[in-house]
Amino acid sequence: MTSNRTGSLFSGVDRWTVLFYALIVLVGWFSIAAATYDETVPHVFSFAHFYMKQVVWIAVAAVVAITVLLIDDRYYHMWAYPAYIIGLLLLLSTLAIGKEINGAKAWISFGSFNVQPVEFAKIATALAMARLMSEYTFSISRLGDLVKVAMLLAVPLLIIVLQNDTGSGLVLGSFLFVLYREGLNKWLCLPFLMLASLFIASFLLSPLALLLLLIGLYTFSEVMMSGEVRSRIIFVASLLLGAMVLMVLTGLLFDEGLSFYASLLIVSLTAAVGLAIYALRFKIAHTFITLALYIGSVFFLLSVEQVFNALEPHQQNRILSFMGIVNDPAGADYNVNQSKIAIGSGGLFGKGFLQGTQIKYGFVPERHTDFIFCTVGEEWGFLGTFTILTLFACLILRLMKMGERQEEPFGRIYCYCVASILLFHVLVNVGMTIGLMPVMGIPLPFMSYGGSSLIAFTILLFIAIRLDASTRHFGLNKI
Repeated sequence: MTSNRTGSLFSGVDRWTVLFYALIVLVGWFSIAAATYDETVPHVFSFAHFYMKQVVWIAVAAVVAITVLLIDDRYYHMWAYPAYIIGLLLLLSTLAIGKEINGAKAWISFGSFNVQPVEFAKIATALAMARLMSEYTFSISRLGDLVKVAMLLAVPLLIIVLQNDTGSGLVLGSFLFVLYREGLNKWLCLPFLMLASLFIASFLLSPLALLLLLIGLYTFSEVMMSGEVRSRIIFVASLLLGAMVLMVLTGLLFDEGLSFYASLLIVSLTAAVGLAIYALRFKIAHTFITLALYIGSVFFLLSVEQVFNALEPHQQNRILSFMGIVNDPAGADYNVNQSKIAIGSGGLFGKGFLQGTQIKYGFVPERHTDFIFCTVGEEWGFLGTFTILTLFACLILRLMKMGERQEEPFGRIYCYCVASILLFHVLVNVGMTIGLMPVMGIPLPFMSYGGSSLIAFTILLFIAIRLDASTRHFGLNKI
């Protein structure tokens, strides 16, 4: 690893990135002030106001940022794995001594302060992933190395799910973008898109309709690759006939025979496994892949109901509400409806600072935390929201540029990890406030109220700035 152990504190620091960070934090502070200002508190500078408490966290974040810049960049590489272990221990500690807030046991209390370890676990996971993928022997095309990456991400994800904080856990899925940047085969994204589509379809179609759809879909894709139409039609007809025969036989032999759906499921899976073994033996790659995807899709659909039932009732309602299956204006839909009203009422220029009625009178819940974007929309209008999204876009693009000018893979991979995390948070947080995403309860980076979030995101960002500063200080890949 290169090192910047000489020169001034800001030698090589990307000032544009710091500027974008400072502007977003400043806008976030004004939004918190607008969302939480209490006229009954006699003094404007009283720490009874949330915005005055946020000033303290901003000051702490500034000290933390400077500290991160002072640390030799080699230590971030050296301590990546120990940091990952510490992050896992912190996550595990919440299961034993954690405090439950909004249904998630993901907080640790220190007196009047609450800390959310998952925010810091994201930093540790990003460092560990950068360390693993920057090893000399690592290859993105080697299955064993991909399994290592998957395990590295799966362990914290499992603990976060056990905390009932699924939204935060999904953030780790954003690292998929990093894998594609490092050369992962682009076609491997198809299974993920397919699973997402199947998850949605499982709520809209009956099990039998879904099974018939899968059989038709995979048979059609096989026809496109092999060009053999007649044999595939005979195959589908054989499956249907076999299912009917099995249904009739079980009906004659037992008091309660199998349904047509259960019969077709058994027959199709048996045929798929047998043909997959045949295709593997004779190295018919496209047929084996198609059959493997079919088998995986069927088992995924069978597990969807169990996973959905394991969710908390409010999480189930959010998913059903997002997909339009249930309509509950006073319950699951309330937050999103009020959020859209607030943003829409802002118009082009907004109502003005402290003039947002939806925010001021508390119609929008969590208006200073997860729904802080509503404050921007109502008080600053379309121009304000466009400005905020532009600042985030500039920050993320700047991180990607910082990653591209890194000479060593550790810095490049880490910068892309940070960019992916920020992109996911922004897309999901903004998306849920305008009804394009289900409500997940994740903060808007640098803007939502809270010390854990602000300090964690500051550390996450300034480690990337520190790694980049070392490269620029020695005159490598100058802009």
